[in-house]
Amino acid sequence: MLSNQSEAEYGPRRAAYDLKKLRGKKVVRRIGQTRRYESLPQGLRAMTALMVLRNKAIKPLLAGAQGLQRSRGAQNPSAIDTHYDAIRTAMRGVFQELGLAA
Repeated sequence: MLSNQSEAEYGPRRAAYDLKKLRGKKVVRRIGQTRRYESLPQGLRAMTALMVLRNKAIKPLLAGAQGLQRSRGAQNPSAIDTHYDAIRTAMRGVFQELGLAA
């Protein structure tokens, strides 16, 4: 769970609301007439892309805006690390244009 709610605060009504939102966004679908759900391939791709952007681009940018020290990075960066750095640099430019970055 990504929110700061405890499990006791997350009840059936909240779960039903979340499932309804996920169904509306075409992330999950109901399996027949059961109470079970399955994720859709395009929904998994979207969730994965959001998590990668959040962890690899947005979090480091926000940490940089707060003045925290960045890590040195990978000693032998792979091609994917280079792409993440390019995304991070591009997002920094977008944030500066919007006046969101220091």
